[in-house]
Amino acid sequence: MTSRQYTVIGGGAIGGTLAFHLAGAGHDVLVVDADEAHVAALNERGLTLRRPDGDRTVPVTARTLEEADGPWRRVLLCVKAGATDTAARWLAPRLAPDGFVVSLQNGLNEERIAAHVGTERTVGAFVNLFADVVEPGVVRDGGAGALVVGETDGRITPRVEETVADLQAWGPARATGNVAGHLWAKLGFGAMLTATALVDAPMADVIDARRPLMYALAGEAFAVAGALDLTLEPFDAFDPAAYLPAADPAARAAATDRLVAWLRTQPKDRSGIWRDIAVRRRPAEVPHHYRPVLALAERHRVAVPLLTALLEQLAAVESGERAMSEHNLTDLETACGTAIR
Repeated sequence: MTSRQYTVIGGGAIGGTLAFHLAGAGHDVLVVDADEAHVAALNERGLTLRRPDGDRTVPVTARTLEEADGPWRRVLLCVKAGATDTAARWLAPRLAPDGFVVSLQNGLNEERIAAHVGTERTVGAFVNLFADVVEPGVVRDGGAGALVVGETDGRITPRVEETVADLQAWGPARATGNVAGHLWAKLGFGAMLTATALVDAPMADVIDARRPLMYALAGEAFAVAGALDLTLEPFDAFDPAAYLPAADPAARAAATDRLVAWLRTQPKDRSGIWRDIAVRRRPAEVPHHYRPVLALAERHRVAVPLLTALLEQLAAVESGERAMSEHNLTDLETACGTAIR
């Protein structure tokens, strides 16, 4: 195996998980993170991945933003969506002339990264990992997910193939010519997960019990994707075709059965959105994911009343104005009853 150097910016759930596996496979990994306690723990004790069968630790080098400097050739950007502009602006002068940035984040961030480092140095990616940072230096593995990498123009280049090969250390990473189709598929799934965070209950239980609401939320996101003429891509146990507005009801129900059954096999039964609000007591990054969706919906005249109301409900729960409760979902259904079929 060829050992390569990787700089992972953001050592949280996604970045920490991937940094652990890359370092464990023998790659030279630098983790850059804004949390000084996390950086100190990584340097002192290494990066620990916590699994049901026990902890494993690998050595990594970590730096704070103030300490870190380039030039770097291979960068995995794993910060929250709301920090993308700040991180990409900071990264731009530290990126090598032939370097590139892979956006391993939630949401639609590639254009924002390209605005700072250039389109030719921006690589798209989609990742669906259930993981959490549970203490400085320790990431809890929440189960296997999906990861694809591809150029934003649809090409599969040597740098994409190299990155995918190295990320095989984590799991079944693969190259794709349709990153956008994966990202938009997750926006539909993510709308469902956001709704589950309005309740203090397992994701699978909420999705199973509130199927018409979940169908309508995903359907609104996919109606916007349809206006953009995108082909949605399935991932893990989620089949976006089943949630298109014109999908067969029986196929939709069967797809939801499979999704719910898969979610019940995962060690992590609540979303990262729920954890941000209930455990970390901080706002979730969800509005940054859906702001461009709402803007595109307005531009293409696609009605998205449920997505709009969902973000309003989320803000009320984050602020403490509303408690996590089934009443939130009931009120959401009532307010947008005409959108739910």
